[in-house]
Amino acid sequence: MNLTISGHHLEVTPAIREYVQTKLERVKRHFDQVIDIAVILTVDNLTEKEKRQKAEINLRMSGKTVYVESLAQDLYAAIDTLVDKLDRQVMKYKSKVQDHSHTAIKHLPDNYDESAATA
Repeated sequence: MNLTISGHHLEVTPAIREYVQTKLERVKRHFDQVIDIAVILTVDNLTEKEKRQKAEINLRMSGKTVYVESLAQDLYAAIDTLVDKLDRQVMKYKSKVQDHSHTAIKHLPDNYDESAATA
């Protein structure tokens, strides 16, 4: 798995890099078929004189690419919400992949009753 962490208008310090890596361990623990992760951390100067921290991630796994972004006033808070959103999407994809193990209709017996099977 390749992990790329970059910053726009921001220097990525070793502390931030370590924080992102520890947070992404949760995602890798739930789904181990991750190919590539690209994290972009951005500081935007808005006209409201309020600095907004933005974190975005592109996660490539076998069969799908997931893009998530989050905004917050604190960079660490943005990373936390980003990982929460990413974890939910990865778990959703994992459950979809695992639910495809049902029996195909052509392999069912001729006298099979669907209403009895769902009850």
